[in-house]
Amino acid sequence: MVGQKWVRLVTAQTPTNIAVIKYWGKRDETLILPVNDSISVTLDPNHLCTTTTVAVSPAFDRDRMWLNGKEISLVGGRYQNCLREIRKRATDVEDKEKGIKIAKNDWENLHVHIASHNNFPTAAGLASSAAGFACLVFALAKLMNVREDEGKLSSIARQGSGSACRSLYGGFVKWIMGNNEDGSDSLAVQLADEKHWDDLVILIAVVSSRQKETSSTSGMRESVETSLLLKHRAQEIVPKRVVQMEEAIKNKDFPSFASLTCADSNQFHAICLDTSPPIFYMNDTSHKIISIVEKWNRAEGTPQVAYTFDAGPNAVLIAHDRKAASELLKRLLFYFPPGAGTDLNSYVIGDKSILQDAGVHDMKDVESLSPPPELNDGISNQKYPGDVTYFICTRPGHGPVVLCDESKALLDPETGLPK
Repeated sequence: MVGQKWVRLVTAQTPTNIAVIKYWGKRDETLILPVNDSISVTLDPNHLCTTTTVAVSPAFDRDRMWLNGKEISLVGGRYQNCLREIRKRATDVEDKEKGIKIAKNDWENLHVHIASHNNFPTAAGLASSAAGFACLVFALAKLMNVREDEGKLSSIARQGSGSACRSLYGGFVKWIMGNNEDGSDSLAVQLADEKHWDDLVILIAVVSSRQKETSSTSGMRESVETSLLLKHRAQEIVPKRVVQMEEAIKNKDFPSFASLTCADSNQFHAICLDTSPPIFYMNDTSHKIISIVEKWNRAEGTPQVAYTFDAGPNAVLIAHDRKAASELLKRLLFYFPPGAGTDLNSYVIGDKSILQDAGVHDMKDVESLSPPPELNDGISNQKYPGDVTYFICTRPGHGPVVLCDESKALLDPETGLPK
């Protein structure tokens, strides 16, 4: 291939996922093997996703990667693990239209360029690394004609970021912790696709898009080393909760789903507090949102909304249907109104029709919102403008896809460099 100038591109889009039974703690740091099973909901990639373009060319002199427009180092073990595992499984590729032939043995000597973009905040507790590594593995597998199924690919994505294995599927996904020392049985399986429970509406309150102070990697390590509660959770609590959550999803039993989701989120953050030194991912705004949801659920007599928080202050709120979602949005807009003159189309991202469901069309409608009846006690009606940066309204979504439209590629098809 010496002297050849061609560039072969593949662009993929992969959703993020939100765990309703949390993954926290590894029994093997290198292979990223968890101490317990976990279950997640994949989010609609139209609203929360990573787009990744991978390119190969005999003209490339080394592997290179750009994340959100900035070049980053590929020296780290996690990227190299994913690249190595995909290259081992590469097969022959022939593109007759471009006159490209790549033999299986050629892949060891060819370098790749990778460009990746998140349409949501990175490292702010919204599982950006999960979507990123899942998209990287999926796109590389397509580029190199890897013939493994999603389950096998999920075990590779896991070696980049644990939660990434769950983003190889849409809908509701379980990451099986596995028992084998080599991690061969630690992979993701789909419990139900995104159409199984399509009544659900998911509202994310972005409290902060800043990078978190304690990374998930170091936080997990410290919890495993110091938290007695983590050991009890992994051995006694999660195995039962996983069975109960699978049943709730299968039967579309929202009261059980909500109860388990909230309890597991709270226990995860209790473990963070039980870690030495303690880890604080939530903040005052996170706690206010929990209070709003808990009081509303109690007033209704049955859960309307479940809340869950990953390693960050942002609230992921799962409503049992659109009516509950619109009622929730009204409550949140009352307590966390945007600044005067805000364009609500930039404040509520994703399914903006939820605003119309809530009877909110402009800032005048926000200003005229009444306090929720369950909280109208004259004490709890203080407002906190600016504490929520914006809302994302989404739903359960499908898994990774290849984008065939070349205009969506992040790399130039002639040079293999960022556009």
